[in-house]
Amino acid sequence: MMDIINLNTVAIVIALLIGITVAWWIFRRPAARKPDSAASARTAHEGGTVIDEGAAATADVLGQVLGAEVHAELPGASGPPDNLRMLKGVGPKLAQKLNELGITRFDQLASLNNAQIAALDVKMEPFRGRIVRDRLVEQAGFLARGDIEGFEKTFGNLGSGAGTTTGG
Repeated sequence: MMDIINLNTVAIVIALLIGITVAWWIFRRPAARKPDSAASARTAHEGGTVIDEGAAATADVLGQVLGAEVHAELPGASGPPDNLRMLKGVGPKLAQKLNELGITRFDQLASLNNAQIAALDVKMEPFRGRIVRDRLVEQAGFLARGDIEGFEKTFGNLGSGAGTTTGG
């Protein structure tokens, strides 16, 4: 065993230096840089600690290397589609984009966790950031529960599709 170590001392030292450099690069926290919304959502979901960020980074890298999907999939629809235009800030184009990405019901939207929001947000061109900015998950939670009074107390009168909860 000692012969192997002695013969490979230089390689071991180089590997350790590379490992330390990569770890420093992954775990450093630049104070001046404002993180993007996807990174903020991922960090919030994964705890925001160095260990959680390391685990997330490792999963992301291994997912790319292995060609596997490492992030949780979006929840599937469990009934007829809801009229997503009832949500404040959701017009026909945003509703269509959500439908194209598989979000057709309030309960789907309401059940998204921060990692799923971040994964969905990446695909939301040209509507990036709207899910968080317009508080769509919170709005959808009220409507999924049928709490129209709570919705209107928090967000004002229902949006353009207020006549029905299903369709479009």
